[in-house]
Amino acid sequence: MTEGVRVEMSSVGPVALPPKPSELVILYLHGDRYLTGAPEAALGLAGRLALRTGASVVCARYRNAFPAALEDVQAGYCYSQAAGPVVVAGERLGAGLGAALLVRLRDAGAALPRCAVLVSGLLDLTMRAPSLLLNGAADANFRVGELRRQVALYAAGTPLTDPLLSPLHANLHGLPPVQLLAAGNDVLLDDTLAFAARAARSGVPVDLRVQPDAASLGTETLPAMPAFIAGSGNGTITTARFGRSAS
Repeated sequence: MTEGVRVEMSSVGPVALPPKPSELVILYLHGDRYLTGAPEAALGLAGRLALRTGASVVCARYRNAFPAALEDVQAGYCYSQAAGPVVVAGERLGAGLGAALLVRLRDAGAALPRCAVLVSGLLDLTMRAPSLLLNGAADANFRVGELRRQVALYAAGTPLTDPLLSPLHANLHGLPPVQLLAAGNDVLLDDTLAFAARAARSGVPVDLRVQPDAASLGTETLPAMPAFIAGSGNGTITTARFGRSAS
Protein backbone atom coordinates (compact mmCIF):
# COMPACT_ATOMS: atom_id res chain seq x y z
CA MET A 1 0.00 0.00 0.00
CA THR A 2 1.13 3.58 -0.63
CA GLU A 3 3.15 5.04 2.24
CA GLY A 4 1.12 7.42 4.40
CA VAL A 5 -2.20 5.93 3.30
CA ARG A 6 -4.20 3.68 5.56
CA VAL A 7 -6.85 1.21 4.45
CA GLU A 8 -10.09 0.64 6.32
CA MET A 9 -12.79 -1.86 5.51
CA SER A 10 -16.34 -0.65 4.98
CA SER A 11 -19.66 -2.30 4.23
CA VAL A 12 -19.09 -1.71 0.49
CA GLY A 13 -15.36 -2.48 0.19
CA PRO A 14 -11.91 -1.23 1.22
CA VAL A 15 -11.34 2.52 1.61
CA ALA A 16 -7.97 4.23 1.06
CA LEU A 17 -7.56 7.23 3.38
CA PRO A 18 -4.88 9.93 3.03
CA PRO A 19 -3.23 11.39 6.15
CA LYS A 20 -5.62 14.36 6.23
CA PRO A 21 -8.78 13.44 4.31
CA SER A 22 -10.84 16.22 2.76
CA GLU A 23 -14.59 15.92 2.43
CA LEU A 24 -14.24 14.69 -1.18
CA VAL A 25 -14.90 11.01 -1.83
CA ILE A 26 -13.84 9.10 -4.95
CA LEU A 27 -15.86 5.98 -5.67
CA TYR A 28 -13.40 3.81 -7.62
CA LEU A 29 -14.72 0.83 -9.59
CA HIS A 30 -12.09 -1.74 -10.48
CA GLY A 31 -11.96 -3.74 -13.69
CA ASP A 32 -9.63 -5.88 -15.72
CA ARG A 33 -9.43 -7.31 -19.21
CA TYR A 34 -11.74 -10.28 -18.65
CA LEU A 35 -14.33 -8.88 -16.21
CA THR A 36 -12.74 -10.57 -13.21
CA GLY A 37 -10.80 -9.35 -10.20
CA ALA A 38 -11.47 -7.77 -6.84
CA PRO A 39 -11.36 -4.21 -5.46
CA GLU A 40 -8.18 -4.97 -3.52
CA ALA A 41 -6.33 -4.99 -6.86
CA ALA A 42 -7.11 -1.26 -7.20
CA LEU A 43 -5.73 -0.27 -3.80
CA GLY A 44 -2.32 0.77 -5.14
CA LEU A 45 -3.83 3.28 -7.55
CA ALA A 46 -6.43 4.26 -4.95
CA GLY A 47 -3.69 5.09 -2.43
CA ARG A 48 -1.77 7.27 -4.89
CA LEU A 49 -4.99 8.97 -5.92
CA ALA A 50 -5.88 9.61 -2.27
CA LEU A 51 -2.51 11.31 -1.70
CA ARG A 52 -2.83 13.47 -4.82
CA THR A 53 -6.40 14.60 -4.22
CA GLY A 54 -6.80 14.42 -0.44
CA ALA A 55 -9.95 12.37 -1.07
CA SER A 56 -11.06 9.17 0.60
CA VAL A 57 -11.13 6.53 -2.15
CA VAL A 58 -13.83 3.89 -1.80
CA CYS A 59 -12.98 0.74 -3.78
CA ALA A 60 -16.44 -0.72 -4.11
CA ARG A 61 -16.98 -4.46 -4.31
CA TYR A 62 -19.53 -5.67 -6.84
CA ARG A 63 -20.90 -9.00 -7.99
CA ASN A 64 -19.89 -10.34 -11.40
CA ALA A 65 -23.37 -10.39 -12.92
CA PHE A 66 -25.88 -7.83 -14.18
CA PRO A 67 -27.96 -6.17 -12.73
CA ALA A 68 -26.55 -7.14 -9.32
CA ALA A 69 -23.25 -5.42 -10.15
CA LEU A 70 -24.98 -2.11 -10.82
CA GLU A 71 -27.00 -2.44 -7.62
CA ASP A 72 -23.78 -2.96 -5.66
CA VAL A 73 -22.17 0.06 -7.33
CA GLN A 74 -25.18 2.20 -6.46
CA ALA A 75 -24.91 1.03 -2.86
CA GLY A 76 -21.26 2.11 -2.95
CA TYR A 77 -22.34 5.50 -4.27
CA CYS A 78 -24.90 5.97 -1.51
CA TYR A 79 -22.25 5.05 1.06
CA SER A 80 -19.81 7.55 -0.46
CA GLN A 81 -22.45 10.27 -0.78
CA ALA A 82 -23.11 10.16 2.95
CA ALA A 83 -19.52 11.25 3.57
CA GLY A 84 -19.25 14.17 1.13
CA PRO A 85 -19.25 15.22 -2.54
CA VAL A 86 -18.52 12.26 -4.79
CA VAL A 87 -16.47 11.63 -7.91
CA VAL A 88 -17.05 8.34 -9.76
CA ALA A 89 -14.04 6.69 -11.44
CA GLY A 90 -13.51 3.29 -12.97
CA GLU A 91 -11.54 1.13 -15.37
CA ARG A 92 -12.82 -1.28 -18.04
CA LEU A 93 -16.01 -2.94 -16.70
CA GLY A 94 -15.79 -0.60 -13.71
CA ALA A 95 -15.85 2.36 -16.11
CA GLY A 96 -18.91 0.90 -17.83
CA LEU A 97 -20.62 0.49 -14.48
CA GLY A 98 -19.69 4.06 -13.58
CA ALA A 99 -21.28 5.38 -16.77
CA ALA A 100 -24.38 3.25 -16.21
CA LEU A 101 -24.61 4.58 -12.65
CA LEU A 102 -24.69 8.16 -13.99
CA VAL A 103 -27.56 7.24 -16.32
CA ARG A 104 -29.50 5.47 -13.58
CA LEU A 105 -29.09 8.34 -11.11
CA ARG A 106 -30.14 10.91 -13.70
CA ASP A 107 -33.22 8.92 -14.69
CA ALA A 108 -34.20 8.61 -11.02
CA GLY A 109 -33.79 12.34 -10.42
CA ALA A 110 -31.11 11.59 -7.81
CA ALA A 111 -28.13 13.77 -6.97
CA LEU A 112 -25.33 13.24 -9.49
CA PRO A 113 -21.62 13.03 -8.69
CA ARG A 114 -19.37 16.03 -9.31
CA CYS A 115 -17.80 14.31 -12.31
CA ALA A 116 -16.71 10.91 -13.63
CA VAL A 117 -13.44 9.47 -14.93
CA LEU A 118 -13.64 6.47 -17.27
CA VAL A 119 -10.40 4.64 -18.11
CA SER A 120 -10.41 2.19 -21.06
CA GLY A 121 -14.12 1.75 -20.51
CA LEU A 122 -16.12 -1.30 -21.59
CA LEU A 123 -19.10 0.78 -22.67
CA ASP A 124 -20.69 -1.38 -25.38
CA LEU A 125 -21.14 -5.06 -24.60
CA THR A 126 -22.37 -5.87 -28.13
CA MET A 127 -18.63 -6.17 -28.87
CA ARG A 128 -18.96 -4.77 -32.40
CA ALA A 129 -16.21 -2.15 -32.17
CA PRO A 130 -13.55 -2.45 -34.93
CA SER A 131 -10.78 -1.83 -32.39
CA LEU A 132 -11.74 -5.06 -30.64
CA LEU A 133 -10.50 -7.06 -33.63
CA LEU A 134 -7.94 -4.66 -35.12
CA ASN A 135 -6.08 -3.92 -31.89
CA GLY A 136 -6.82 -7.35 -30.51
CA ALA A 137 -5.06 -9.00 -33.46
CA ALA A 138 -1.87 -7.14 -32.55
CA ASP A 139 -2.02 -8.19 -28.89
CA ALA A 140 -0.72 -11.71 -28.39
CA ASN A 141 -2.05 -11.77 -24.81
CA PHE A 142 -5.63 -10.86 -25.70
CA ARG A 143 -8.30 -13.49 -26.41
CA VAL A 144 -11.46 -11.98 -27.88
CA GLY A 145 -13.33 -15.26 -27.48
CA GLU A 146 -12.70 -15.29 -23.74
CA LEU A 147 -13.92 -11.71 -23.38
CA ARG A 148 -17.09 -12.53 -25.32
CA ARG A 149 -17.66 -15.55 -23.09
CA GLN A 150 -17.26 -13.47 -19.93
CA VAL A 151 -19.55 -10.76 -21.32
CA ALA A 152 -22.27 -13.35 -22.01
CA LEU A 153 -21.98 -14.68 -18.46
CA TYR A 154 -22.05 -11.18 -17.01
CA ALA A 155 -25.09 -10.08 -19.06
CA ALA A 156 -27.05 -13.09 -17.73
CA GLY A 157 -29.61 -12.94 -20.55
CA THR A 158 -30.07 -9.16 -20.58
CA PRO A 159 -30.11 -7.73 -24.14
CA LEU A 160 -26.62 -6.39 -24.81
CA THR A 161 -28.03 -3.06 -26.03
CA ASP A 162 -29.73 -2.38 -22.68
CA PRO A 163 -28.50 1.14 -21.81
CA LEU A 164 -27.68 0.18 -18.23
CA LEU A 165 -25.60 -2.74 -19.48
CA SER A 166 -24.05 -0.89 -22.44
CA PRO A 167 -24.17 2.83 -21.56
CA LEU A 168 -22.96 3.76 -25.06
CA HIS A 169 -26.58 3.05 -26.08
CA ALA A 170 -28.05 5.33 -23.39
CA ASN A 171 -29.37 8.87 -23.64
CA LEU A 172 -26.43 10.86 -22.26
CA HIS A 173 -28.11 14.24 -21.83
CA GLY A 174 -27.75 15.82 -18.40
CA LEU A 175 -24.72 13.85 -17.22
CA PRO A 176 -21.95 15.54 -15.21
CA PRO A 177 -18.52 16.30 -16.75
CA VAL A 178 -16.73 13.15 -17.92
CA GLN A 179 -13.04 12.47 -18.47
CA LEU A 180 -12.25 9.60 -20.84
CA LEU A 181 -8.75 8.10 -20.88
CA ALA A 182 -7.64 5.47 -23.38
CA ALA A 183 -4.69 4.04 -25.30
CA GLY A 184 -4.53 4.10 -29.09
CA ASN A 185 -3.70 0.39 -29.20
CA ASP A 186 -6.35 -0.69 -26.69
CA VAL A 187 -9.05 -3.15 -27.77
CA LEU A 188 -11.70 -0.88 -26.18
CA LEU A 189 -10.49 2.33 -27.84
CA ASP A 190 -13.60 2.66 -30.03
CA ASP A 191 -15.89 2.42 -27.00
CA THR A 192 -14.15 5.47 -25.54
CA LEU A 193 -14.18 7.47 -28.78
CA ALA A 194 -17.84 6.75 -29.51
CA PHE A 195 -18.91 7.59 -25.96
CA ALA A 196 -16.94 10.86 -26.05
CA ALA A 197 -18.61 11.87 -29.31
CA ARG A 198 -22.12 11.01 -28.11
CA ALA A 199 -21.61 12.74 -24.77
CA ALA A 200 -20.28 15.88 -26.44
CA ARG A 201 -23.26 15.97 -28.83
CA SER A 202 -25.51 15.70 -25.77
CA GLY A 203 -23.94 18.78 -24.19
CA VAL A 204 -21.87 16.91 -21.61
CA PRO A 205 -18.47 18.53 -20.84
CA VAL A 206 -15.90 15.98 -22.05
CA ASP A 207 -12.15 15.72 -21.49
CA LEU A 208 -10.88 13.05 -23.90
CA ARG A 209 -7.26 11.94 -23.74
CA VAL A 210 -5.83 9.21 -25.95
CA GLN A 211 -2.28 8.06 -25.34
CA PRO A 212 -0.24 5.98 -27.83
CA ASP A 213 -0.08 2.80 -25.77
CA ALA A 214 -0.87 1.20 -22.42
CA ALA A 215 2.45 2.28 -20.89
CA SER A 216 1.92 5.96 -21.67
CA LEU A 217 -1.70 5.72 -20.56
CA GLY A 218 -0.51 4.36 -17.23
CA THR A 219 1.88 7.28 -16.88
CA GLU A 220 -0.80 9.80 -17.83
CA THR A 221 -3.68 8.46 -15.74
CA LEU A 222 -2.50 9.44 -12.27
CA PRO A 223 -1.72 13.12 -13.01
CA ALA A 224 -4.68 13.52 -15.40
CA MET A 225 -7.38 12.35 -12.99
CA PRO A 226 -6.67 14.77 -10.09
CA ALA A 227 -6.30 17.71 -12.48
CA PHE A 228 -9.68 16.94 -14.05
CA ILE A 229 -11.35 16.40 -10.68
CA ALA A 230 -10.03 19.75 -9.44
CA GLY A 231 -11.13 21.45 -12.65
CA SER A 232 -14.65 20.03 -12.41
CA GLY A 233 -14.97 21.64 -9.02
CA ASN A 234 -14.29 25.12 -10.38
CA GLY A 235 -15.93 24.71 -13.77
CA THR A 236 -12.71 24.38 -15.79
CA ILE A 237 -12.74 21.43 -18.21
CA THR A 238 -9.91 20.90 -20.69
CA THR A 239 -10.39 19.86 -24.31
CA ALA A 240 -9.64 16.66 -26.19
CA ARG A 241 -6.00 15.63 -26.37
CA PHE A 242 -4.33 12.98 -28.49
CA GLY A 243 -0.76 11.75 -28.09
CA ARG A 244 1.58 12.34 -25.22
CA SER A 245 0.53 14.62 -22.40
CA ALA A 246 2.62 17.59 -21.48
CA SER A 247 1.96 16.83 -17.83
